[in-house]
Amino acid sequence: MSDVRRVQSGSPWEEAFGFARAVAAGDRVVVGGTTSFKGMVLYGEGDPYEQTRVAIANALDAIGEFGIGAESVIRTRLFLTHARDVDEVGRAHQEFFGSVRPVTTMAVVTGFVDPRILVEVELEAFLGGARDPYEEPDQS
Repeated sequence: MSDVRRVQSGSPWEEAFGFARAVAAGDRVVVGGTTSFKGMVLYGEGDPYEQTRVAIANALDAIGEFGIGAESVIRTRLFLTHARDVDEVGRAHQEFFGSVRPVTTMAVVTGFVDPRILVEVELEAFLGGARDPYEEPDQS
């Protein structure tokens, strides 16, 4: 079995552009740019706080497929289209990661593939001692 595992989220862009939502390689899980879309529905349109909350939840769902959660996140990247939204994006991030304290980057970008998207989130997590959900349980 390969040490590289992939998770799809059902985003319309994954199939069209040929990418996975999350990839685990060894003890590291990387989650690519995640928005507040669920299927074809954008949640929190016009609301950077709500878009951040939903995007982080979507990214955490992806790492959950590997048996880990927010406590395993070691890095976040937050991309937003307006500097005026920094406080709202930061407030949502703090709600998920205030006690975890991952290394974090926040950057203002020109835009995203859909102009309604205000925030995109990336995560990196450490599998550490978490049990591999694809591994057979010890039968001893």
